[in-house]
Amino acid sequence: MDALHHASAFSGYVYPNETIIPWSVLIVVYPYLTGLVAGSFTVSSLYHVFGMQQFKPVARFSMLLALCLMVCVPMPLLLHLGHPERAFNAMITPHLTSAFAIFGYAASFYTILLMLENWFVYRPQIVQIATEGKGPLKWVCRVASLGSNDLSEYAMNYDHKWIYALAVIGIPAALGLHGYVGFVFGSLKSREWWSSDLMPPVFLLSAVISGTALVILLYVLTSLARKVAIEEPCVKGLAYTLWGFLMFALILEGLEIASMLYRSREGIDVIVTFLTGPLVVPFFILQIGLGSVVPLLTLTYVIVRGSKGRALTAAVFVSAALVLCAVLLMRWNVVIGGQEIAKTGKGLVSYEPEVFGREGLIAAGSVLFLPLILMFVATRIVSPWAEETRAAVLRGRTPA
Repeated sequence: MDALHHASAFSGYVYPNETIIPWSVLIVVYPYLTGLVAGSFTVSSLYHVFGMQQFKPVARFSMLLALCLMVCVPMPLLLHLGHPERAFNAMITPHLTSAFAIFGYAASFYTILLMLENWFVYRPQIVQIATEGKGPLKWVCRVASLGSNDLSEYAMNYDHKWIYALAVIGIPAALGLHGYVGFVFGSLKSREWWSSDLMPPVFLLSAVISGTALVILLYVLTSLARKVAIEEPCVKGLAYTLWGFLMFALILEGLEIASMLYRSREGIDVIVTFLTGPLVVPFFILQIGLGSVVPLLTLTYVIVRGSKGRALTAAVFVSAALVLCAVLLMRWNVVIGGQEIAKTGKGLVSYEPEVFGREGLIAAGSVLFLPLILMFVATRIVSPWAEETRAAVLRGRTPA
């Protein structure tokens, strides 16, 4: 019972078992992380697959970021389970009628794909560390190189072919991974707020904009920390990507709400009450207004005006931060909001998350912060920046 979060109050006709909301804030974090994975990998693929040179400065970085995020994706579900060690049962005895059970196979496949692609991308640096490095890291890289120390032109061309092939496979895999999350919620007919055919594409587009926004934030911050110039074509390319997908995401969310109201199915009265009551601030003002419309107008202004330099970087940076918060709010409004609407269609339930505990806000925040820690450790081993070489780092020289 301690792991469950209690509703503080309820109104109207509510079933007794609905006074406890079973899917907590950790289930909010879960689709948020998967969206960041899909979005950051999409940014990487714009260079590796489509050859858009403006994304070269962040191509390797976003790919490594996708791997660090993907490693942490199962953690919210494992923390939410009463016996996380039983998660392996879903792999050993598959239950193909359960979308969550299938996630184990989808996530494993995509994790292996990300590991392979990162290995081919960073293999030259791994080989250099294995041959020129010192200490335990040298021996770790010797194992990680898998005995492949050939850095000839033929070997590098072979690696690039694999990188391209894996990136091509990874695009539908990444989008499918997060689209399935939208399918999980959209296929649940017991919740009027979730039961929508547009839920998977809404999740997909929000995933791309959240991952793109995270890459923008980290690229700007790490460039400032490394005291290197922020490449304007890269920032502009990321701004166009964020702007385009954000526009479509807003349109789809509007269509989803409009179709829900137009169908006027049983229980629509409580939906209207929810939209015009508890959801006004978190949905209309924060998620749609401040987190979506404001960034869209800001990006439109800098693109039309042709802003450059610090003005462009600052506007795109702030817009990306607002979009990240908006997508997190979207996940909250879907996961928690869907459970605040009673299955009877005649009442609402309020939710108060814990602060401490296995499913508290601190635990959820720690899971969100963990990929950044992994990314920091990974960048101490290999360099994801296009202008740096691992050989320069090994010699102790300042990268150009």
